[in-house]
Formats: sequence, C-alpha cells, structure tokens
Amino acid sequence: MSNQIHHKDIAKVPEPTLRRLPWYLSNVKLLKQKGEQYVSSTQISKEINIDASQIAKDLSYVNITGRTRVGYEVDVLIEVLEDFLGFTNMHKAFLFGVGSLGGALLCDSGLTHFGLKIVAAFDVNPDIIGTTINGIPIFHSNDFEMKMKEYEVNIGVLTVPIEIAQRITDIMVIGGVKAVWNFTPFRIRVPEDIVVQNTSLYAHLAVMFNRLNFNERE
Repeated sequence: MSNQIHHKDIAKVPEPTLRRLPWYLSNVKLLKQKGEQYVSSTQISKEINIDASQIAKDLSYVNITGRTRVGYEVDVLIEVLEDFLGFTNMHKAFLFGVGSLGGALLCDSGLTHFGLKIVAAFDVNPDIIGTTINGIPIFHSNDFEMKMKEYEVNIGVLTVPIEIAQRITDIMVIGGVKAVWNFTPFRIRVPEDIVVQNTSLYAHLAVMFNRLNFNERE
C-alpha cells in the first residue's frame, strides 16, 4: 500500500478527531457495500452531517491523500483508518464483573472486528464461576494474578458495582493491566502511565434526558 501510517503521530491527534474517525470508517464501509470505489469528504459530510472541511482536516492526520475531483480510494481509506485506529491488531482483555452489562459485552462478538478480544472474565458469583459465556471462561476474581501469567493481556474492562470499582482497579494495575475501559459511573484513580477510557452509560443518559427535557420546554 502506498500510504504509510506513522503510529508515532497518534498521540498528537486531538481526542475529538479520534472519536470521529470511526464514524468515517463505518460510513465508508457502507459506501463500499454499495459498490463505491471512491469517496470524497463532501460525500461523507452529507451522510453523517459533519462539515466537509472538518472531515478533510481529520483525515489529514492519517496521512492519506485524495485525488482531485475524485476523492479517496475506498479500499485504501478503509485499510488506512483501520490500521491507524488500531483495529487491525488484536488486543486481548480481561473483563471484571459479569453482571448484565458485563455479560452483554462478553456476548458482543462484534468487538473483535474493532481489535478487542475479551479472553477471560472474573467475578465472585459462585453460580457463574467455572462456566463460559460466548466461549469466554469465567474465573474467580482471586485467580486474576495467576491468569495474568497465562494470558498476554494489558487491557481491563471494568463493569463491576460502583462500590468496588476503585479496589478492582487497584488490583488490575498492580497485576499489570496498562489500560482500563471503565463502564462504571465512578471516576477511578490510576497512576499517570495507565490509560483510562470512561464510557459511562449513565452519564450519556443524563445528557440525553437533559437535552430532551430542554427541547420539550421550548
């Protein structure tokens, strides 16, 4: 492929841009299914309602150049975006807390298409320890340190009750986890070298409800 991706530049990419790039990728994949071979930022703009100039600026971070009056080659753009976003490398993860949300994530085979493979889960519920969900084994939380020696894992998915979120986070960090995908509404504290991505469904609900109520009052 003629387009070279410089992964050392990823840290310089603004977070809003990183959040938008997967939208472009999904949209371009849909266009590919429709038989499109080229796509322009204007075309993407019409589909997802983001200004074309912003799209072009975002795509400038991934070092791909479009052809004048033609746009970007669809296959190349997909490949470049997937590689740049890390979706082509499979990242193994442990999940902590096999409740309703944790169980749903274990059943979500689509995560592997985005480079995340949950290889094991941990809980303290004796009814599920020793069982599997979607082929993923569930171990007792006390076995975490031992299992870290068996699996090459550096990501922890946190779906535990809020009252133990920090304690489990501390255990993960001490055990060698380098990044935490936090689904709890608790703002966990970690050392500076640990990556945290907070994805609180409740926070997003609060924003949605607030905007819905605001619109209804107008």
